[in-house]
Amino acid sequence: MTATLIDMRPAAEPAAAPERPSLIGLDRAGLGAALAAAGVPERQVRMRVAQLWHWLYVRGAAGFEAMTNVSKPLREALAERYTLARPEIVAEQVSADGTRKWLLRFPARGAGRPVDIETVYIPEEGRGTLCVSSQVGCTLTCSFCHTGTQKLVRNLTAEEIVAQVLVARDRLGDFPDAATPAGAIVPAEGRFVSNVVMMGMGEPLYNFDNVRQGLAVVADGEGLALSKRRITLSTSGVVPMIPKAGAEIGSMLAISLHAVRDELRDELVPINKKWPIAELLDACRAYPGLSNARRITFEYVMLKGVNDSLADARELVRLLKGIPAKINLIPFNPWPGSAYACSDWEQIETFADVVNRAGYASPIRTPRGRDILAACGQLKSASERMRKVEREALAQA
Repeated sequence: MTATLIDMRPAAEPAAAPERPSLIGLDRAGLGAALAAAGVPERQVRMRVAQLWHWLYVRGAAGFEAMTNVSKPLREALAERYTLARPEIVAEQVSADGTRKWLLRFPARGAGRPVDIETVYIPEEGRGTLCVSSQVGCTLTCSFCHTGTQKLVRNLTAEEIVAQVLVARDRLGDFPDAATPAGAIVPAEGRFVSNVVMMGMGEPLYNFDNVRQGLAVVADGEGLALSKRRITLSTSGVVPMIPKAGAEIGSMLAISLHAVRDELRDELVPINKKWPIAELLDACRAYPGLSNARRITFEYVMLKGVNDSLADARELVRLLKGIPAKINLIPFNPWPGSAYACSDWEQIETFADVVNRAGYASPIRTPRGRDILAACGQLKSASERMRKVEREALAQA
């Protein structure tokens, strides 16, 4: 199987429609307020919220007309005021290994251009993991990461975060009565999207409120119903927000560590200059609910001759002492213009042996989707922040 590119754009771009707010991504209180604004009597709001929640997140309805147990007048009233539209899928790429990457386009928010982000689906034995973006671009400029070469354009909304999950389930046939694409690689049993990782474009803890609300919708037991044990939030180390994430989001936590010395991590992950390794690990030790059953994952990209020595492995073990942890060793995924090379496979295995002998699970992550730039650290879109003069001109127009 070779990589394929499926262009999802229509032959002619549709005319822009007046923007209606979406009901996707609202919490139950927000959805209730929207229904009340559409004329639903107060005594019916709770029941109608439950109906719509089921249609949106269990049935995967993309339009109000599908909601057959909702009266026609109410469906029409909702359609006049709101939308359930998915983002535009500009392109879908399918790797030789079955990994899928979608380039999604979201409409302009306020005075600005539409923006593009990438979302990746990774099928594995017994599970399917969706890598979700939280921002358009990134502020962190990690030197080994392709996303870091794209300046931050804006945060994604809760709607846009949840919409990535809905698009994946649409395209994979993971909703009732939906068809799975011919030849698609998906788990043999259970849900096709069984795990969500906030590891796409952006730093989730710099978009905390929207990420919290979006993940609450994803975890809601009467909708998409993904267990918080199957949702992982990855951060480069925004230390003050880590306890807040544990208390208010409650997902699994992953830390992009990548170095065991501050002087090197300052270069690889520049946020380390603000919150160095010792402060980051103190925050990890205090993460709410931390236990052997709820370990923190430390991500460590293997860079040849940079951070892959046996001395680095031994120092990694020393640093993590007392933290229930798993260490994911990530072979570096090259991208155009990168200054780094991937460690030799033998060196990665030797590094892993040191960590394993110290009692830590240390799986070597199999590179997935490299042929479509869908692997860890490779995501990027062409969206750019508009200059002030451009935004003002567009607003006037």
